[in-house]
Amino acid sequence: MCEQCGCGENSEKTFEEKVSEIIDMIRPNLQAHGGNIELVAIDEDNTVKVKLQGACAGCPGAQMTLKQGVERLLKEKIPQVKEVVAVN
Repeated sequence: MCEQCGCGENSEKTFEEKVSEIIDMIRPNLQAHGGNIELVAIDEDNTVKVKLQGACAGCPGAQMTLKQGVERLLKEKIPQVKEVVAVN
């Protein structure tokens, strides 16, 4: 098992648990800039729906953070993720 990414540990976790763990890892970075992120839902096609909060909710760079930050990391750690979209 790799200590760096924890591969092998996630084999018994549900898809939602895996996604939630990655979002929990991302959250402190957003909170450091006055924002936050909440997992809202996961669709049947593995589209992850999140709600950006705080400073992130109105930030012009939020879409870039969502796609190049959150979505990239989720897809890297969980290849089954189709995409990440923000909902209100």
